[in-house]
Amino acid sequence: MLERGSSGQSQRRASKGAPPGRSLGENNFTETAVEPPSSRRRRALAPENVDERTLNALHRSQLIDLTTTGRRTGNRRKIEIFLHDKDGQLFISGMPRADRTRDWIHKVATDPRVVVHLKKSIAADIPATARVVTDVAERRPLIEAAAQRWGRTDVEELMQHSPLIVLTVADAGEPARAQ
Repeated sequence: MLERGSSGQSQRRASKGAPPGRSLGENNFTETAVEPPSSRRRRALAPENVDERTLNALHRSQLIDLTTTGRRTGNRRKIEIFLHDKDGQLFISGMPRADRTRDWIHKVATDPRVVVHLKKSIAADIPATARVVTDVAERRPLIEAAAQRWGRTDVEELMQHSPLIVLTVADAGEPARAQ
């Protein structure tokens, strides 16, 4: 069970029947009593409109649907793509293509408002803001994380030709919607 301490940070409290220093989570899985730094960062960046279960699901790297807005037509378009999490930062990258820039990158550059549709462990539509990442120093750790997850060793190819956006979950004005 999570509680807010006097400093405002979340602390995990042991449940009845759990061994000292442990607590029972959902489905009776045993969890450690101390949250990892990425969880604390995730919570600190979390908008008030996203519940803990949805937030935890959002920060698991997974296949999602992403809705963008067409730059010329204004029509909403949905693509299936992989969402990554590195130390609490959400990002999306794609396979390298030297011959063209992906349509979804053009759409995000024109209108950064997107919707992340979770569909695996939980179904939810989460409004977010996307930002195209072009700075090499900012791209490298995220591209390296994606390459490692995909089992790729061609990091320089990915650095040159892979699309990359970072996501910020929308503020409390737009709540996440469970499906």
